[in-house]
Amino acid sequence: MPARTTPATTSPRPAFHRTVRAALGLQTLALFFQAGTAGALLVSPTGALLHDAGSRVMYGASMLYVVAAVVAWRPGGAGPRPILYASGLLVLASVQVVLGIAHLPALHVPLGVAMVVLSTLDLARVLTGPAGARGARSRGEAPRPA
Repeated sequence: MPARTTPATTSPRPAFHRTVRAALGLQTLALFFQAGTAGALLVSPTGALLHDAGSRVMYGASMLYVVAAVVAWRPGGAGPRPILYASGLLVLASVQVVLGIAHLPALHVPLGVAMVVLSTLDLARVLTGPAGARGARSRGEAPRPA
């Protein structure tokens, strides 16, 4: 009787990829919302309330991104590099919260801009994937392992 073998999977399960993309997308949207409410903070009293609420959503989204990256790595079979990116953005978010509470806009604003840029670049990386995987997907083939 022949032994049953299961094919070796070289790519992470798609559900985990979708989870990471969703968490990162939420974080990026929250950061753009924060940029918008930062401007409203200067001209409207409700801007402070929106910016405060948005900061909580952004921080929660940063934590969700870390969890999604860890889950995609261990059980999902993805690489550990997204955990580094997610953890870095969470550390920056923590510093951003401290700077905001301390009312240090000279440091808070440039760090916020850097976070928007880094999160957007990370989202672009996750959405496009490696070049080999894009070409293989368009041909209907499985992506080659890196």
